Amino acid sequence: MARQATAEKRQRRERGSINPDDIIKGAFELAEQVGIDNLSMPLLGKHLGVGVTSIYWYFRKKDDLLNAMTDRALRQYVFETPYVEAKDWRETLRNHARTMRKTFIGNPILCDLILIRSALSPRTAKVGVQEVEKAIASLVEAGLSPEDAFDTYSAVSVHVRGSVVLHRLREKNRAAGEGPSDLDDTMSVDAESTPLLAMVSEKGHHIGAADDRNFEFGLECILERAERLIEDNAENKSAKKTRKR
Repeated sequence: MARQATAEKRQRRERGSINPDDIIKGAFELAEQVGIDNLSMPLLGKHLGVGVTSIYWYFRKKDDLLNAMTDRALRQYVFETPYVEAKDWRETLRNHARTMRKTFIGNPILCDLILIRSALSPRTAKVGVQEVEKAIASLVEAGLSPEDAFDTYSAVSVHVRGSVVLHRLREKNRAAGEGPSDLDDTMSVDAESTPLLAMVSEKGHHIGAADDRNFEFGLECILERAERLIEDNAENKSAKKTRKR
């Protein structure tokens, strides 16, 4: 069952004793209890022990508060995500992708704010773009063209986000008791009519599931494609040098 939107009432603060940082911190605490969807200004007021007008003084509506929470969450996320390094691009990009996924799956509030809601201030969005620029620059240094470096990183990012969002939606459905959790739950696999599906399903493979097996397979496909592009670029450069001699 979904958690009921309730909050413990604290001892009431003195008027004017709260600030935006206190409100944002309290909003994260409350969101851990009731979820982003059920977060409300009245509930937050009770959680913080202040009148709701004290919150509206700094954040005129819930979206303003969620924007501030998202900005803070993204800054923390960027800080925790490892860099992609040119000298060991494949392993560091793999680690980068795995850490992104692990961070989002381990923190549903972070996932809801950054991936599902994804409304950022111009300043914080710029921070995110700068981090992407660093990753792409490392891939270019490793031997990819700027276009291929962009496409490679974009593919990894989309792969991670898709896996996390599917996982998050599955968890929400399970908590609410609504609908199937995975595509497998809607499929009828019969050994006679679909022998291949039946065989791989028995071995633990799942269709459309955001599990580790599917994530790792897709990630390795992207990395393998990038590896081939780097090798092709190196061969083309070598061939050009040979022709010039």
